[in-house]
This record gives sequence, C-alpha cells and structure tokens, in this order.
Amino acid sequence: MVSVWKKLMNKFLRNLFKRKSHVKLGLYGPPNGGKSTLANKICEDWLGESMSSVSHIAHETREIVIKEQISIKNKKGKELSFSLVDTPGIATRIDYEDFIKRGMKNTMAKKRAKEATKGVIDSIKWLDTMEAVVVVLDSTQDPYSQVNITIMGNLVARDIPVLIAANKVDLKRSNMDRIKAAFPQYNVVGISAKYGKNVDEFYEELFKVVK
Repeated sequence: MVSVWKKLMNKFLRNLFKRKSHVKLGLYGPPNGGKSTLANKICEDWLGESMSSVSHIAHETREIVIKEQISIKNKKGKELSFSLVDTPGIATRIDYEDFIKRGMKNTMAKKRAKEATKGVIDSIKWLDTMEAVVVVLDSTQDPYSQVNITIMGNLVARDIPVLIAANKVDLKRSNMDRIKAAFPQYNVVGISAKYGKNVDEFYEELFKVVK
C-alpha cells in the first residue's frame, strides 16, 4: 500500500514540475503598444520566424495568436520554455469611426470594430489561463490611463506574475520614469521591439518573473 502511494506521489510531482517547466506567457497591453512587434522579435530570435501581423492602425491583432514551444536561454545557460500568447489590444472604447478616420471604408471599419470588441473580451477571458504576463506599454504615452488601470487591476486580482516592457525607447518622447512611478510594484525594462534595443535585458528579466 505504501509503495503504491509512493508511486502516485512521484507521478504527481513529476507532472507538477513538468507543467512548471513549460508555461503559458501572455503579451498584454493597449492597442499599438508593440505587443505583436515584440512577439515577432521573440520568435525571430529563437525560432527564426515571425508570429503576428503588425499595422499602424489600431487593433490589427483581433484574435488570440499562439506560438508553441519557444525555448530561450539566459547568459548563465539556463533554459526557459513557454507558449507565447499574443493577445488583442485592450481598450475601454472602440469606435468604428476611428477606423474611418484612418482611411477605412465604412463596412470594413464596422467589421474591424466588431472583431476588436470580441478580441478585448477574449483577451480578458484568457487571463485565467496565463501563468505569467508581459504588459507592453508605449513609453511615449501617459501610463495613467483607464486602459492600463483596467489591465493591471485584472492582473492583480488573479495574482499573475508580471513584467512590464516599456516599448519604443528609441523615440525622443519616451519616458520610462513615468511608467516606473505608475507601477512601482513591477519590474520595468525599456526596449525597442522594432529595432531590438535592450531585448537581451528583456530576456534576462523574463527569467526573474517566470519561475
């Protein structure tokens, strides 16, 4: 009887550590913060391929996109394996007229707005499956927005480990200090996903968050 119990416990522990060695990592943030650009950079660095489409028009990503089995290594040779989840941008307001102003036709604008709204709902639902999250924020924008407060509130409520990627540090208007002041409880790393600036530091910070 003891032997059977011991075997069951050993199996449980093996499965537990197996699950922990490969986590689900979500990319969250407002539209056009650079989530998909960062997703592409990660996949290009470690898989040699892109993951998501990008656009200057908000809500280009309107469905959950997943890339399985990404493994990265830090400077000490430690390996981290995860499934990367690129999520639609979180927004508190989506108006099809905003898309029309960017040159879209009425029908396409309404379709994009509808899909973007569903994408926001899906993004929030998927938080329940995340084991760690990278919040990608545009470092040229005011971090004290209703969208950011909504995102952080949902993460706090679920007690999910978070790393903040302050993106677009290549731009003159970038201000990382504002983001650090707004969210002092989280590690913040400044990056340029577009040009690959500080991505090595970003990878090192991932190992501190995903344990």
